[in-house]
Amino acid sequence: MSNTTLYALTMLAAGFGIPILAALNAALGVRLGSPVAAGAILFCVALSATVIALLITGPAPILQAPSAPKHLFLAGFLVAFYVLSITYVAPHFGIGNAVFFVLLARIIHQTPGISFRRTGSAGLTAAF
Repeated sequence: MSNTTLYALTMLAAGFGIPILAALNAALGVRLGSPVAAGAILFCVALSATVIALLITGPAPILQAPSAPKHLFLAGFLVAFYVLSITYVAPHFGIGNAVFFVLLARIIHQTPGISFRRTGSAGLTAAF
């Protein structure tokens, strides 16, 4: 299996996970009565899984983080915004509607002149 196929299948699986993540975390937020508490729990579980993966793959690269450009750390705020917004909005607006608008934003973002792929913003480039 080529790397391109593996990458595509990995991202397809990740895409299937988006509505599942939204549904699970929204349900937890409703059950707890707090989307913020559900988001905090999600991030604790995610941190645990990530630390395990880091230990398996070798923790040395994390030592380079202090020298990375500081704007790259804004990704953490963006993922927090996504998780908190989907956890709050989905129970009121519907999982399908919430995920639809996330995907619509991705389509709009791919418009020429807006896309990271086309502009090279943040050091991102197309692989093919």
